[in-house]
Amino acid sequence: MEKVWLKSYPPGVPEEIDPTQYESITAMLEESFRANRAKPAFACMGKQITYGELDSLSIRLAAWFQSKGIARGARIAIMMPNVLQYPVAIAAILRAGYVVVNVNPLYTPRELEHQLKDSSAEAIILLENFAVTLQAIVRNTSVRHIIVASMGDLMGAKGMLVNFVVRRVKKMVPAWSLPGHLRFNDAISEGARSRFTPVKQGPNDVAFLQYTGGTTGVAKGATLLHRNLVANVLQSHVWLEPARSKRPDIDQFVTVVALPLYHVFALTVCGLLTIRTGGLGVLIPNPRDIAGMIKSLQGYKITTIPAVNTLYNAMLNHPDFSKLDFSNLLVANGGGMAVQEAVAKRWFERTNAPIVEGYGLSETSPCVTCNPAIVSEYSGTIGLPLPSTEVSIRDDDGNELPIGQVGELCIRGPQVMAGYWNRPDETAKVMTADGFFRSGDIATISEDGFVKIVDRKKDMILVSGFNVYPNEIEDVVAKHPGVFEVAAVGVPDQHSGEAVKLFIVKKDEAITDADIFAFCKEQLTGYKRPRIVEFRKELPKSNVGKILRRELRDGRA
Repeated sequence: MEKVWLKSYPPGVPEEIDPTQYESITAMLEESFRANRAKPAFACMGKQITYGELDSLSIRLAAWFQSKGIARGARIAIMMPNVLQYPVAIAAILRAGYVVVNVNPLYTPRELEHQLKDSSAEAIILLENFAVTLQAIVRNTSVRHIIVASMGDLMGAKGMLVNFVVRRVKKMVPAWSLPGHLRFNDAISEGARSRFTPVKQGPNDVAFLQYTGGTTGVAKGATLLHRNLVANVLQSHVWLEPARSKRPDIDQFVTVVALPLYHVFALTVCGLLTIRTGGLGVLIPNPRDIAGMIKSLQGYKITTIPAVNTLYNAMLNHPDFSKLDFSNLLVANGGGMAVQEAVAKRWFERTNAPIVEGYGLSETSPCVTCNPAIVSEYSGTIGLPLPSTEVSIRDDDGNELPIGQVGELCIRGPQVMAGYWNRPDETAKVMTADGFFRSGDIATISEDGFVKIVDRKKDMILVSGFNVYPNEIEDVVAKHPGVFEVAAVGVPDQHSGEAVKLFIVKKDEAITDADIFAFCKEQLTGYKRPRIVEFRKELPKSNVGKILRRELRDGRA
C-alpha cells in the first residue's frame, strides 16, 4: 500500500525515525540519568526521587542481582502497582543485563503461576500487599530470589507512617510467609557493598516479556527487544513534539502515571518516554480511587495524561476535578480502548486540550497509530501510522485490499515484537511472509491515511483497556463441577466499554450465578470476571460442534 498517511503528517514530524540512535533501552536511560541528575524523575504520595537517585538506587539493585550469580538474560518479574520502586526495578533489571517480566499485582495464584513458569523467572520483586499470592505457588516455579517491597520503602521518615497506615489501619497486607526473602531496602543496602559490572547490550537482546492473552486461552509472552522499545519511544517522542514545541516556556513536562506500569501502554508512554525526555512522572498507585488520585495531583501543572476512556470519564464526573491545574496540559493520550465521543468533547470543554486517540498492542511495544497531537476535533479514528510504521489492510488470504475496503489490520515496523516467547507455532500464526503482524482487528484506511477500527476478528473482549480472552474464561468456568457447557462473550458496558457475559448450560440444576461469581473470584483477576450470567438449555453450535460465540453476542441465538 502506498503510504497515503504521510501527506496528513503534522509539520515537523519526520517520515522515519533512526532506531540505531541507541544500542539499547539501557543506553537511553543512562543518557537521561546523566543529563538530568538534579531534576525530579518520579513522585508518589508526595515523595520525589531525582534522576541522580534513580541512577544510584538502580545501580545498587543491579549489583545485588549480579552478586547472586544470576546469569545474563535471566528473567526477573516485577509485581507492583505504580510506586517509586517500579522505575528503580526496571532500570536495575535492564542495567544488570536481565529481562523484565511485568506482572499484574492483582493476579490470582493460578494466573501468577502460569506467567512465572512460562517465563522461567528466577527472581521477583513484589509489593508485600501481594506476597500471599506468591506464597501460594512459589514452590511450583523457578523463582529462587524474592525481594519484598513496602509502600514506604523510599519515602524516608514518612515511609514508617505510610507503612503503619497500609498495614495496621487500612489492613491492606494479608499475612504472608516467604522463607528466604529479602526486604527491598536491604537489597539496596547490600547492593551498595557489591560491585556492579556494566553489561554491554545490543539491539537484539531481549528487554521485556510482555504477556498478552491468547486465542488458545493461555497467556503468551510477547518478546520485546531493546530495539523494539527504543523505536517506539522515539516514534512516540517525535509524534508528540508538535504539541510540546508550542510551549517552550515549560522547563519540565509532568506526566500523570495512572495507568499501571505493567501495562505496555503505560510502560512505554508514561515510563520510558518520561525518562527519555527528562520529565517528571507522577505515580498513582490506585487509579480506582479517583478522589485520592485528584488529591495527589493537586499542585502539579500537568502537561500530559495518558489514560483510557473509563479513567477520563471517572475524572470528569468527580466533583474535585476542577481543583486540578490543566493550564499546561498539551495532550491527553487515549489508548487501550475506544474513546467515546461524548467523553472526548467534555474533556476538551473542561481542559482545552484534546484526547488524542491512538492504537497499539503488546506485540507492537505498543504504539502503531495515533491522531495528530495538535488536533482539537474528535475524529473517531485511531489516527495515522507513526513514523517508520507501515500498515496494510488484508483479506483472509493475505491479499492487500484497496483504500476504503474493510479487512484485517496488519502492521510492519521496528516496534513489532520478535515473536512469542518459546512459541514458534503461535508466532507463525500472526506473522505474514513479508513481515507484517496480523493484529486480529478489522479496519479500514481512508484516502488521507486515517485508520478506523471496525470490528475484531478474534472474540477478544476489551474491559477498560485490558484484553480478556474468552477461551481463558471458559477454561476456568468449565472446571466448576456444576457446569456442563459455557461460552464467554463481551457485551457493552457504560463503565468499562465492555463486560464479560457467560452463557452456561448446567450440569447441576442447583447452581446459581452467585456460585459462578464466587468461583471466578478465586481464579480470575477483577477485570476478567464475568458481570452477567445467563443460563441456557443449550448453546448454538456449528456443524462441527463449535460453540458460536458471535451468535450469542449479537443476540441471534
